[in-house]
Amino acid sequence: MNKEKDTDSKLGYVPRFHRAYLHPRYWGLWAGVGILAGLSYVPVKWRDPFLAKIGTWAGRKAKSARRRAKINLIYCFPELTAQQRETLIDRMFATAPQSFVMLAELCLRGTKSTLARTQWHGEDIIQTLKAQGKNVIFMVPHGWSVDIPAMLLTARGQKVSAMFHHQSNPVADYLWNKARHHFGGRLHSRDAGIKPFIATVREGFWGYYLPDQDHGEEHSEFVDFFATYKATLPALGRLMKVCRAAIVPLFPVYNCQTHKLDIYIRPPMDDIAGQDDDYMARRMNEELEELVKPNPEQYTWILKLLKTRKEGDIEPYKRKDL
Repeated sequence: MNKEKDTDSKLGYVPRFHRAYLHPRYWGLWAGVGILAGLSYVPVKWRDPFLAKIGTWAGRKAKSARRRAKINLIYCFPELTAQQRETLIDRMFATAPQSFVMLAELCLRGTKSTLARTQWHGEDIIQTLKAQGKNVIFMVPHGWSVDIPAMLLTARGQKVSAMFHHQSNPVADYLWNKARHHFGGRLHSRDAGIKPFIATVREGFWGYYLPDQDHGEEHSEFVDFFATYKATLPALGRLMKVCRAAIVPLFPVYNCQTHKLDIYIRPPMDDIAGQDDDYMARRMNEELEELVKPNPEQYTWILKLLKTRKEGDIEPYKRKDL
């Protein structure tokens, strides 16, 4: 439906509004966005507890998404009891709207409030790389606040480039990418392939790469992922080489107690240079685990992370016993 999906280039994808987005079928979505926008003007000490209750309630109604999260946690954290899993899933759904409203606040109210409530842990790492003139690609696991660090970096004057998947709903796709593009930056649709992203990083933009989606078996390696295994695309080593970039793990954590965003940055993954695909894939997952384990509720466990399995293994989401 959205012809823009094919119009990416090395200059990036720019979301554009179409009158068709005002069709009555989208009014519910627009209303929801309006509510998020209104909540962004409510003081955080009042809105965060309210959003936690709304998120928890919605998470208990979202049966399919909740089941995927439950299955992922059974595979990845088998040591958790059933009650511990349910509590973690509730916390995950509570975190989601808090992060979404912070993003709305950033777009509608500017950077001052959000930057004041953001703490960078390990910022000296990227400052050193910047002083050395190094290209940088951030490896960022899927978290609920995943887009905010890139937007803040752009707002502070650092050029950032990211790849994204289009959403099936054209209005949701437009609004999400409009927010991502709010401070400039450069977006590249995965439909356009990897080359525009590579060209942008080589141009001096800091790249933003999400490593944890399931891309199927053909180009992936089966490597450990928490307590199970995952089909993992070993792309970072190649990107490191062709972009002449440092690979820097990063993960944002929204703390509803302090109402702040903590952005954790780990040292560059220099050890993956020249290694084989199996080593690179496992190192990616190791870094993801190090970032996610302290705050697992921040991770989007609703994704089909474990869809591709080894021959003979049943896809977890098709199991009738879970």
